[in-house]
Amino acid sequence: MENTRELAVNMLLEIAEQNKYSHLVIRNVLDKYNYMDGRDKAFLKRITEGTLERKIEIDYVLNQFSKVSVSKMKPFIRNLLRVSVYQLLFMDSVPERAVCNEAVKLAGKRGFKNLQGFVNGVLRNIARKKEEISWPEEERNTAGYLSVKYSMPEWLVEKFLSERGALQTKKMLESFLEASPVTVRLKETLKEEDREVFLNEMKKSGVRVKKHPYLPYAFEILNAEGISALPGFTEGLFMVQDVSSMLVCEAADIKKGDRVIDVCASPGGKALHAAEKLQGTGFVSARDLTEYKAEMIRDNIRRMNVKNVEAFVSDARQLREEDVETADVLLCDLPCSGLGIIGKKTDIKYHVSEEGLKQLKELQREILSVVWQYVKKGGVLIYSTC
Repeated sequence: MENTRELAVNMLLEIAEQNKYSHLVIRNVLDKYNYMDGRDKAFLKRITEGTLERKIEIDYVLNQFSKVSVSKMKPFIRNLLRVSVYQLLFMDSVPERAVCNEAVKLAGKRGFKNLQGFVNGVLRNIARKKEEISWPEEERNTAGYLSVKYSMPEWLVEKFLSERGALQTKKMLESFLEASPVTVRLKETLKEEDREVFLNEMKKSGVRVKKHPYLPYAFEILNAEGISALPGFTEGLFMVQDVSSMLVCEAADIKKGDRVIDVCASPGGKALHAAEKLQGTGFVSARDLTEYKAEMIRDNIRRMNVKNVEAFVSDARQLREEDVETADVLLCDLPCSGLGIIGKKTDIKYHVSEEGLKQLKELQREILSVVWQYVKKGGVLIYSTC
């Protein structure tokens, strides 16, 4: 039997210490340990994502109760304490004694027997004095208070406050911490009876399915711990895709026979959706900057069994003469900060920087100054970011 807490700490080491993307790390681990009990997978996903989401708040608490600052702790101990504090503060269903005991055992198992007493002391102290934690004063330090309360980097809070004001900023930060369901796009070509069979199979597997109000082929799924193991995934019956992304192809008004170019296409959701809109006619040219990203698109092309799409490596900043005035529809989901999807990808807020935001703005301008030339006269250019 796998130790879910140890797996969570291992994932946090990859994400928080090695700067790997959380959604990829979590997906790979859930796929690898797909044989685990559904409740164990749900617990593993919850404590990993929750710890990431609340990392600033957790570190603030740890620094109050530990003589060693979080930044100076051994990486394994730092993330072991983080995942344990998350359970103590945000998971009433987990007994405090179990949290502390499991953390102490894990520290010893991973070669830190000399730090077992430290781990035990910090966690038991926090468990005893949860109600005595000293928080920043909101009136005296609004940005600092909101940063800790909602685990958002303080410079970002200050940016939101200056642009949106205190009330709107609070609403935004609260919404980022709300649970976000996974949205999938079912193949539009599925017959009604086949769709019902698929949805029933999903429900039988313990997944809650809810029809999205915007589009007939969009569904929200809850309790899904490992997308690739869901019924219909291997058969290519659905694609994980936000409704906002689906609406791009609806807005583009793609017609049979159109040539569609997607200049920043990975992982391929919009490109494949465009191909479906073409109903076996026309063509979609999907490209992205690296072979890794291009292969992600190809993986989805193969899985979804779509024939009228190609994927290849291309730098959107470099003009491709052969593409000039060939596109009926040009999709430009250009590199962006990702701030719009913090609620779905919790580690984005830790990767973004002020300098990075400026560079992205210039990169978008650079790409658009080239790719607009691919649109035919009377064609459509869709510029969309999260």
